[in-house]
Amino acid sequence: MTALEFYELKEQPFGVTPDARYLFLTSSQNDALSSLIYGIESGCGLVALIARPGLGKTTLLYQTQNILRERARLVFLFQTISTPLDLLRALLSGLGVLDLRGNLVEMQIRLKELLAHQYRAGRRVVLVIDEAQNLEEPVLELVRMLSNFETSSDKLIQIILAGQPQLGDNIGSPELLQLRQRFSIFARLQPLTAEETTQYVTHRLRVAGYGGDRPLFTKDAFELITQGSEGIPRNINNLCFNALSLGCALKQMPIDRDTVRRVMADLDPVQMRQKFFRPPPQQQEEQRVITVKATAVHPRARRAAPVAAGWLPKARFAFVAVLVVVAAMFMGREWLGRSEAAQPAGVVAAAPTPAVSEPGLALASEPPVSATVDTPAPLVPEPQKAAVDGGAGPATEGAVQAERSAELRMPPDLVLVAPGQTLLGICAKKFGSCSAQILQQIYDLNPSLSDIDHIETGQKLKIPVLAAQSIAPRTTP
Repeated sequence: MTALEFYELKEQPFGVTPDARYLFLTSSQNDALSSLIYGIESGCGLVALIARPGLGKTTLLYQTQNILRERARLVFLFQTISTPLDLLRALLSGLGVLDLRGNLVEMQIRLKELLAHQYRAGRRVVLVIDEAQNLEEPVLELVRMLSNFETSSDKLIQIILAGQPQLGDNIGSPELLQLRQRFSIFARLQPLTAEETTQYVTHRLRVAGYGGDRPLFTKDAFELITQGSEGIPRNINNLCFNALSLGCALKQMPIDRDTVRRVMADLDPVQMRQKFFRPPPQQQEEQRVITVKATAVHPRARRAAPVAAGWLPKARFAFVAVLVVVAAMFMGREWLGRSEAAQPAGVVAAAPTPAVSEPGLALASEPPVSATVDTPAPLVPEPQKAAVDGGAGPATEGAVQAERSAELRMPPDLVLVAPGQTLLGICAKKFGSCSAQILQQIYDLNPSLSDIDHIETGQKLKIPVLAAQSIAPRTTP
């Protein structure tokens, strides 16, 4: 069963075509129609009809044509007009001219002769251009010139420009001041009020054959229709058409507020996108947590947060959590002492008793320095240090010496990654501590560095030289 059969309607009351039988004139539409008729009959020359989309401009223009059918010859132009020549050809074609050849001047002469002939026959010629907000400035200038076609007492052609609010802006531009001065009437359409919306819907249902004893829509439904349509007839028709379809499917009589609300939700593109493409609530919460944590750690993570939230949520969150915990541990004095004690030979570690730093083994960011102490302490020979550190004899000693030589050859702002080294270990070795500020500087200097636990052997990393000079421990000269 169709909606027309269920609600006992003879035809669709909420069609999209401007049927004059369904015309319902509100106070705003009635005033606009009266202004158009008066402007044409009094020979004003140029009249403008301005309204938002869907308020019924075209329907009102057809009603104007019906009223003036016996007293004037109307030419409606709805097609796109890009040039003045297009306008002249369309106008001459509407007046019955078949030969449209010739240049702009020749067509203007032919048009003026034709208008004079119609005037002598006692018929007004009315040109109606719909969607006139799309006309370019040269076309509007030709419209002004056509308004100059006149006798000593009357205009030979009346022109109605109908369009959206942009039309008023175009006419009011300084470049078209002469055209603006020739407009005698600016008619405007306003949205329907709540009372007019109810009357409008009731009128269309009655024309379509509805003869029920009670209203087809409840009072609450009418209120929601007014709110959802913003008083625009085209929106009202769309809402009511879909409400009839849904009401028929639900076998609902009359149609209530809830049915209209469901129709509004289905017709709203934003709500439809949220309804059909929104992830489950659990996945939404996971994405929100990941985004917040990622943006709090590093600016680069903030830029990558949407991507990470989509395809690496749990792994990325776990990595960030481990990174924060490890960085916090490096800040502690106890952990720092252990890390410095485990450094390879040649790195001066802080200790309760004074130590002697060997010449040539200073940090890469400073020149070698010598130190003197009050109580000299014997140095442990390199082979013994390697043994204490768990080395493997001469092979380990050679690797350490090669690492020292490579470090000494590197510029102060570069570090050559040795086998087994991590970014946190390099940071602690070079600066004596591994703060979040230093890590941030290293990240900024190395854009390709994306994983703190994945640096390649032989990779060259830039380090902040100023930070190394100010933070690295010095021995007393």
